Amino acid sequence: MSELSEEDERILAYLRERADDGSRYFRAKHVADAIGLTAKQVGARLPRLAEQSEEVDIEKWSRARSTTWRVTADSAASR
Repeated sequence: MSELSEEDERILAYLRERADDGSRYFRAKHVADAIGLTAKQVGARLPRLAEQSEEVDIEKWSRARSTTWRVTADSAASR
């Protein structure tokens, strides 16, 4: 994976910690509130992190009022 920014690392750490026991669903706003970024900052990074991350599988799941992301921890990466 290419070099990640400090913000990218914070997002991935949060997602990895919350999804370590399987799949979880997130919205950028909730991730942003938890780690001190804006929803726009998180939402702009998630598609790129979905392509680059080997630690968690990030999938655009649904779009109602805002995009929901399904995050699954990669059990092989955590070993």
